[in-house]
Amino acid sequence: MDVLLSSSEGTVARITLNRPEKRNALNSELLLALRQEFARLKTDSSIKVIILEANGKAFCAGADLAYLREVSKFSAMENLADSQLLQETFHEIYTSPKPVIAKVHGAAIAGGCGLASVCDIVIAAKNGGKFGYSEVKIGFIPAVVMVYLLRKIGDTRARRLLLSAESISSQEAERLGLVTYCVEDDQLESATNSIAQTLSGNSASSMALVKEMMANLQGMSLEAGLRYAASMNAFTRMTDDCKAGIASFLNT
Repeated sequence: MDVLLSSSEGTVARITLNRPEKRNALNSELLLALRQEFARLKTDSSIKVIILEANGKAFCAGADLAYLREVSKFSAMENLADSQLLQETFHEIYTSPKPVIAKVHGAAIAGGCGLASVCDIVIAAKNGGKFGYSEVKIGFIPAVVMVYLLRKIGDTRARRLLLSAESISSQEAERLGLVTYCVEDDQLESATNSIAQTLSGNSASSMALVKEMMANLQGMSLEAGLRYAASMNAFTRMTDDCKAGIASFLNT
């Protein structure tokens, strides 16, 4: 059975975690498949939006138990290579030029919560969702996702979640900024589709540039950020999408 499924309808691609019997737990096979599929979609000009979802009762329950047993026997170099695979996979998702929507039902724990964290928009089922970074309970650290979580929700809230290892509801995750939209369980699919269609109506190049700028601006000083913003603003006005959009607006 394929651990990852991929399909598309119009300009929206769906990537589906497909290890329901393991609650879609992460292992090297699934991480590699995710990295490769996001890399492929990055260059697919027919796709404007990506939905990341999962089969079964959980979105992703973290690391696979068999995988954890293997990791406990790894050498230093094997551990580094394995960590780099996780880092590369999360980076591929985070830096995708296409907006990525995580559609979360059930548990998103540890690496699974990290997977949701690197997506642009997280839509979660109100009653069925559960989020948490449980790594410190078993002697791990959420090292890779920490880089993204600090950007996403800030130092104080990230410290609370990473140090306590507590599990929180979808509603609390929304309050903290980890979840974008919290919806009724039976509206999860329709809400996800609605947001995907809204995004699909936007300029692909503009959305890609917004994502690129948001990733770059956070490491800049105010003055450097403003110079960068001005240059990107000027560049965007020269794109075909912008010229076509202005022409369409003026002709209405």
